[in-house]
Amino acid sequence: MQPQRDPRGLWLLLLSLFLLLFEVARAGRPVVSCPAACLCASNILSCSKQQLPNVPHSLPSYTALLDLSHNNLSRLRAEWTPTRLIHLQSLLLSHNHLNFISSEAFTPVPNLRYLDLSSNQLRTLDEFLFSELQALEVLLLYNNHIVAVDRCAFDDMAQLQKLYLSQNQISRFPLELVKEGAKLPKLTLLDLSSNKLKNLPLPDLQKLPAWIKNGLYLHNNPLHCDCELYQLFSHWQYRQLSSVVDFQEDLYCMSSKKLHNVFNLSFLNCSEYKERAWEAHLGDTLTIKCDTKQQGMTKVWVTPSNERVLDEVANGTVMVSEDGNLHFQQVRVEDAGVYTCYAMGEAFNETLSVELKVYNFTLHGHHDTLNTAYTTLVGCILSVVLVLIYLYLTPCRCWCRGVEKPSSHQGDSLSSSMLSTTPNHDPMAGGDKDDGFDRRVAFLEPAGPGQGQNGKLKPGNTLPVPEATGKGQRRMSDPESVSSVFSDTPIVV
Repeated sequence: MQPQRDPRGLWLLLLSLFLLLFEVARAGRPVVSCPAACLCASNILSCSKQQLPNVPHSLPSYTALLDLSHNNLSRLRAEWTPTRLIHLQSLLLSHNHLNFISSEAFTPVPNLRYLDLSSNQLRTLDEFLFSELQALEVLLLYNNHIVAVDRCAFDDMAQLQKLYLSQNQISRFPLELVKEGAKLPKLTLLDLSSNKLKNLPLPDLQKLPAWIKNGLYLHNNPLHCDCELYQLFSHWQYRQLSSVVDFQEDLYCMSSKKLHNVFNLSFLNCSEYKERAWEAHLGDTLTIKCDTKQQGMTKVWVTPSNERVLDEVANGTVMVSEDGNLHFQQVRVEDAGVYTCYAMGEAFNETLSVELKVYNFTLHGHHDTLNTAYTTLVGCILSVVLVLIYLYLTPCRCWCRGVEKPSSHQGDSLSSSMLSTTPNHDPMAGGDKDDGFDRRVAFLEPAGPGQGQNGKLKPGNTLPVPEATGKGQRRMSDPESVSSVFSDTPIVV
């Protein structure tokens, strides 16, 4: 017969095991109570307006929102919290006296998404200051004394979407923050208003996509007045971008130490802004972007003939690429016209119209035409040079009109074989109106009487002169007596 067990002893044993497990749990995760200067509500800790000179110690590790605004904090060191706050998503440090932040201050909060450092006394943003905040989406730095922003201050912040830098003393525009495909690929809002910006990289800003320009706030800056600045903001106004439409009256510039509204620069005589069309030549490859004010929108293109453009080439050479842009493989004349992009997003819809002009010639045609004209010009110049050489350097054959003239008995005058081009000024031939340009040529027979070797006259012999057939009448020589200009037969005038 077995002894009967006491049920009270079994309950005591179970209670002891439970207490043991509870103590083990406490040893593995110490329980931290809410700090005395803070108000705790679930995972929210509000320590605001407590005149705290330092951050309270022993913060609960489950904290998701920590409000330390409106205190007397001046420095944020690397060891400001001994506990790693991996659940913290929002940290509010505005309206303090912060003038120093360690580059390792944000190591204990790697999952932070919202950081408010506004209304402090920060003067510089050093390199890699926020590199530990790779999950941060919103950063507020307005109303500080920031003069310089290091180009590497916002490295490794691929998730940052909104950056507020207004009401500071920044004089250099941080172009590296907004360049497409740069350090902050998801940045949709950059507030640089109320700073000391004078010059802007206008050509680079004009190339930015609309979803970046829509959130690029530049009002209340002493910008330099010129027509290029007017054209830039006029384009943004035409596109109804929020950065211009919402603060149109606060967009001004400086000229001769006077403030002028950007849209009222009549003293510069700037030309009125007009939206330009896309231009292409036959056979060109062209991509037209549907430049929307929001990322990730669904885009549909419609041709000038109200036909939807498909995602692949069906009939023609135009298609819609994966990123929603209109792509022409080979531009044709019939592709000219106004194309419409219908964009649909979560917040709003948008309609864009783009005009395409097609020139009815290839881009290489200009170079071919230029080469042809150049070749023709060179050919003409060479032709003129050759003609001049022929006229002035080549001996010419000519038929001359002979007149009755007593023969010369001076044999020495006939011993030369040079061709003379001196015109005849014989007064006996003055009655003929063509005698001013008359030339006389004598063709000598190689073996005639009185001639020596090579047709030269011997001294003492005379050249027989034929009888005159009439005054001013032309005499024809025997064709067989004509010799080449390169022969050694003397030709005497």
